[in-house]
Amino acid sequence: MTGDDALVAGDLEPDPRDSAKHTARSVLADLAFDWEGESFPNTPWENTLLYETHVKGMTVLHPEVPPDLRGTYAGLASPPILDHFAELGVTAVELMPVQASATEPAVTHRGLTNYWGYSTLGFFAPDARFAATTEPVKEFKAMVKALHLRGIEVILDVVFNHTAEGNQEGPMLCFRGFDNPGFYCLDPIDRRRYLDRTGTGNSVDLTLPWARQVVLDSLRYWVSEMHVDGFRFDLATSLARNPDHFDSESPFLSELAADTVLATCKLIAEPWDNGVGGYQLGNFPKPWRELNGRYRDTMREVWRGTPGTIDEFADRLTGSSGIFHQRGPTASINFITNHDGFTLRDLVSYDVKHNEANGEGDRDGESNNRSWNSGTEGPTASEEIIALRARRVSNFLTTLLLSHGVPMLLGGDELGRTQGGNNNAYCQDNETSWFDWVAADPGPRHLVSTLARLRREHPVLRRPSYPTGNLAPNGLPDFGWFSPAGEIMTSRDWETSWIRTLGVYWNGSAVEPRDESFYLIMNASTEPTQFHLPDMLDEWSWREVISTGPSQAEDPNPTLLPLSMALYRTR
Repeated sequence: MTGDDALVAGDLEPDPRDSAKHTARSVLADLAFDWEGESFPNTPWENTLLYETHVKGMTVLHPEVPPDLRGTYAGLASPPILDHFAELGVTAVELMPVQASATEPAVTHRGLTNYWGYSTLGFFAPDARFAATTEPVKEFKAMVKALHLRGIEVILDVVFNHTAEGNQEGPMLCFRGFDNPGFYCLDPIDRRRYLDRTGTGNSVDLTLPWARQVVLDSLRYWVSEMHVDGFRFDLATSLARNPDHFDSESPFLSELAADTVLATCKLIAEPWDNGVGGYQLGNFPKPWRELNGRYRDTMREVWRGTPGTIDEFADRLTGSSGIFHQRGPTASINFITNHDGFTLRDLVSYDVKHNEANGEGDRDGESNNRSWNSGTEGPTASEEIIALRARRVSNFLTTLLLSHGVPMLLGGDELGRTQGGNNNAYCQDNETSWFDWVAADPGPRHLVSTLARLRREHPVLRRPSYPTGNLAPNGLPDFGWFSPAGEIMTSRDWETSWIRTLGVYWNGSAVEPRDESFYLIMNASTEPTQFHLPDMLDEWSWREVISTGPSQAEDPNPTLLPLSMALYRTR
């Protein structure tokens, strides 16, 4: 964004200077494109594995992507990246903002840029920053086509809750000049000022017909013309305020639900904003899915050894019925990390954020990360700490891929990507944010691939409904919780706050087609724990599939190290 002060009012008085030369222009693009029979994958939610990534960050350093395509839509559609998705078992790529955006003046003045792109300016334009050619529309379509041909859906992270124009002291770039009161939430006492429910200076008011039309037209455009499969809505609570409180039947949600073009899209809500009553997890209507922040928080607490978390762990593992009730497990988008916070490697390597490079005095970013550095802050040569960190990373990935619901991976976590403890790298368009493919750790990548294959091949691990406790044909419940002794958990066990060990049974005879049964054991305590594998059925014979600690494949009474887990299947 230009630093010319003709764009900025500053004193809230009308400014006679002409800012036209600095504002956005619209360009009429040729939309003709040969899709060659490409079709939408339409992957069922229970079969979906989401992968959140940044177009540039994922591809700009990849040694096998042609140099002229690195950091671009074409690079994301190149064979090395497509093969990586296929190896991991990814079914849907969730792209961080690709709509045209602008960098805030305050960030520009620090010599940085809004790398993430959460300051949208053009709701209909693919961001030219990520184009290898002079035709970003056609290049974007070619990317979608290539992904679809591999059976991979494209989900866009869209930012309709605010724009790049900021507060009353921000630049006049587009909407403010066209129809300020018809687009933004204005302060009813002083309508020169903005109500800010997003923490960015302004909020788009979707109770207003014109604002709502712009957003819905944009969504229809990206589906009908660009063939995307769905959307992840940033700060979605803000979009459904009517006018101040969250309303599950708000004009925007109601019109979107009634739209024939958008009715079959995948819709994901980030179910919070910065306004009063902004945290609305579990309150979005069908067919919305929601980013489950409580899943993230619970699993982080469990795997840093916090006592009193096993009962919450159990609910999250089985699809968070305590939050989503009758909507089913797939209402929950399960995640441990996403772009907004620590990477998975940093989550086990840092106690506190290290955002000094952002130029905000380390005041930005979340301070309560529920992280643990495993014994020392940041890089270490200690083999013991390195091994503990690797085990904890494996615990997180195993838990995520074995939980009922829709798993979402943060791109690069499978490579051991670090941001050096920066948990808000929004302005770091450099090696801090870019994937380092050369230094990648192969361990997490292999584990994700193995877990995704298990999930794909075994319907008992991705059931679309909550456990009922009903008996299956083998005479046992469809799901069961066991103590380390191999006995069914009692109510007294659940009420013991210090318990941090658990066995979980998935009954393969309870699903159609009939499946193998699986048994997961976990030790989130600080002491080694011996487990007895259940033997209530004569035909039960367990085979180790995965262990995040030393393998004990032939031991019917395995002893798990502190903070480790293992998965078994029937022979």
